[in-house]
Amino acid sequence: MGREKPTVVVGITGGIGAYKSCELVRRLQKDGFRVKVVMTEAATRFVTPLTFRTLTGEPVAVSLWADEPDSKVHHISLAEEADVMALVPCTANVIAKLAQGRADDMLTTTALATEAPLVIAPAMNTHMWRKDITQRNVDILRARGAVFVEPGTGELACGDVGEGRLADVASIAEAIGVEARRSRDLAGVHVLVTAGGTQEPIDPVRFIGNHSSGKTGFAIAEEAARRGARVSLVTGPVSLPDPFGCEVVRVQTALQMRAAALARFESSDVVVMSAAVADFRPAAMSADKIKKSAALEAIELERNPDILAEMGERGAGTLLVGFAAETSDVVANARAKLAAKRLDLVVANDVSDPSMGFGTEHNKVYYVTAERVDETPVFGKRTIARHLLDRVAALLDARKG
Repeated sequence: MGREKPTVVVGITGGIGAYKSCELVRRLQKDGFRVKVVMTEAATRFVTPLTFRTLTGEPVAVSLWADEPDSKVHHISLAEEADVMALVPCTANVIAKLAQGRADDMLTTTALATEAPLVIAPAMNTHMWRKDITQRNVDILRARGAVFVEPGTGELACGDVGEGRLADVASIAEAIGVEARRSRDLAGVHVLVTAGGTQEPIDPVRFIGNHSSGKTGFAIAEEAARRGARVSLVTGPVSLPDPFGCEVVRVQTALQMRAAALARFESSDVVVMSAAVADFRPAAMSADKIKKSAALEAIELERNPDILAEMGERGAGTLLVGFAAETSDVVANARAKLAAKRLDLVVANDVSDPSMGFGTEHNKVYYVTAERVDETPVFGKRTIARHLLDRVAALLDARKG
């Protein structure tokens, strides 16, 4: 992120709209981007690599086998350089490959390897675009965080009339610009995220816990890192890999989570407490497994500390975001939490719906501040992470102003 100009890697696939990518490249350069191009073999039938080499002054990647033995693997270096990767035009075939995770050429290997946001501008025949399988593949990629610039409607190269034309260059460039700004809008910001549930041991094999999977918190941490933040992720027991670019601290109990979070609180600019921290723990843990024959009729509980409320009392100018998983009166309970814990924002959702919330890939949330309540449609958790951090970035900017 220390480069003077942000880098856009433009991927070009085999469609007649490939010629418009020349105009896009020039526009992106005028907008202040460094542009590098990767093409499929089919794309070279429409526009030559020499054209893009001349326009960008950069090597154009086409083949996986063009690297020198002692050079860095090209598709990996491209993937790492990209602040944004844009596929313009993108065919139904390449959309399907990306949805399936296939990587059999330079473009798809680069797209699979990059951690940069992906902007996709589809172009194809109307019937291909409307096919259920194509729309399903689009939905899969959207759920993973890809941004689609919808195709336009009109006469197509094949003579049909309908959806499928490549969107206009201005709209594509605008979408790329938005993602490029997002890729740097948290640079220099320390974001502390908590995720997952806690486990409060009853004996060596049993515990009190909840259904939190940690997916939302991990998506937030990963998105914040992509946007240039220094991220500390404190997580309860989950079966998720560490997100790239984050400090990850794995804990089990609420007391352990409190210690790890408070140790990082003073240096944090933003705290996002998405963890489902147990409110209570057993007053005493049995050193041995409790046998059925000696099973307790009751377990004495004691209250866990409220980590977020403690942070709110300390203040320190840190922007505080809380989560509220409710089964009724979602907005009212979120407003009460906002005020009681001195938060800047509460993300609330109704976990009584088994198709959303804990353990699922999608959710519907309410963003609650002192001034307003915004209700969202059902989104993938990566999309929710993006929208949440858009709000966080805006709140940080408002404080600076």
